Amino acid sequence: MAASVQGSAWGPLRLGIPGLCCRRPPLGLYARVRRLPGPEVSGRSVAAASGPGTWGTDHYCLELLRKRDYEGYLCSLLLPAESRSSVFALRAFNVELAQVKDSVSEKTIGLMRIQFWKKTVEDIYCDKPPHQPVAIELWKEKNLDDKAYRNIKELENYAENTQSSLLYLTLEILGIKDVHADHAASHIGKAQGIVTCLRATPYHGSRRKVFLPMDICMLHGVSQEDILRRNRDKNVRDVIYDIASQAHLHLKHARSFHKSVPVKAFPAFLQTVSLEDFLKKIRRVDFDIFHPSLQQKNTLLPLYLYIQSWRKIY
Repeated sequence: MAASVQGSAWGPLRLGIPGLCCRRPPLGLYARVRRLPGPEVSGRSVAAASGPGTWGTDHYCLELLRKRDYEGYLCSLLLPAESRSSVFALRAFNVELAQVKDSVSEKTIGLMRIQFWKKTVEDIYCDKPPHQPVAIELWKEKNLDDKAYRNIKELENYAENTQSSLLYLTLEILGIKDVHADHAASHIGKAQGIVTCLRATPYHGSRRKVFLPMDICMLHGVSQEDILRRNRDKNVRDVIYDIASQAHLHLKHARSFHKSVPVKAFPAFLQTVSLEDFLKKIRRVDFDIFHPSLQQKNTLLPLYLYIQSWRKIY
């Protein structure tokens, strides 16, 4: 496939885990990974786990995250134990917000739910003010209009306001205040937002919605109807190539701060493993976003995450 203007910056993808076969994993690694909870949810439903008491609310957040954001759940398991429950709660809150748009049929109802969450956050501040500012911005009301992003920059801004902000708060939970860590978090969050947009394209298409940046679609002569019809022609794959290239560039920029970021911050950035895994898979299928293999979970992901955590890299 010929590289387009933005895609030319892709270069050779550094996928997988460098030096995986060069160093011996610590004793007992595989046994510990096997004990990590799998993607299936226990017999009790998420709703049933929300009973009164601290255990009930913690378990609700864990189950909600395991069911709706499995990769985020796996990454959270590898955070320091004293920070884990807070990150579970933070990511579960993000899931609740993310579900608003897909769980309502009318924009007015969605706006009411957004207002409910805003009021909830205000109440939390009144009852017990935290020691750090809230970086995350709640879902913008404009996202309920179901409009495609006008350009890649608009998608990146949205990712900064959601995924990057989530990482900023995770760094706060870990007690890290470092400008290099913030820069890395910004780029990783943008990569996460772009990859999420790509991964959700088949699902959104099934609901007659398209959120891919319009400027890149226009550049390659791709219409929304091409996406809705699951067109797999070269021009559609070129659109996906350009968008995936932007995610790859953000990962590359994030890693350029590797030597300056405190090692203590690395667990917050383990999401790079799943992002790179997706970029590897989509490149393997020649950027066919509708290829069935892209919807399959990588059963080795828990192992890769654990090794990355042990090697203290991101």
